[in-house]
Amino acid sequence: MSIRFAAPYTPGQSSANLYVSKSLFQPVPRHAVNDNGADHGTDSDHRLQAALRHFAEHGLGAARSAREQAQKAFFANDHQAYDWWIGITRALDRRLAAEAEREFTLKVLDSPML
Repeated sequence: MSIRFAAPYTPGQSSANLYVSKSLFQPVPRHAVNDNGADHGTDSDHRLQAALRHFAEHGLGAARSAREQAQKAFFANDHQAYDWWIGITRALDRRLAAEAEREFTLKVLDSPML
């Protein structure tokens, strides 16, 4: 946490003191800073709504349920459904989604080629 110096303003203050206090002050943005602006208006809004609905339906087990759906889609070679369900899993639990992606990839790499 940073500490900022804010000198009190008094009407009879010398200009040198005013200059020093202004140089120590860093302006704060007056508008909201949106760090996820790139996702605004894209498919992520629909995915977030679906994740919230999925959470409402399945409660605390929603992430695991979405992961199971992603696993079924992955091994059925349904790429669109897999992307959808892994996205919902990621919205609910990033760590579980990363673990699932890693696990699915390893299972494919370990399987014998036909």
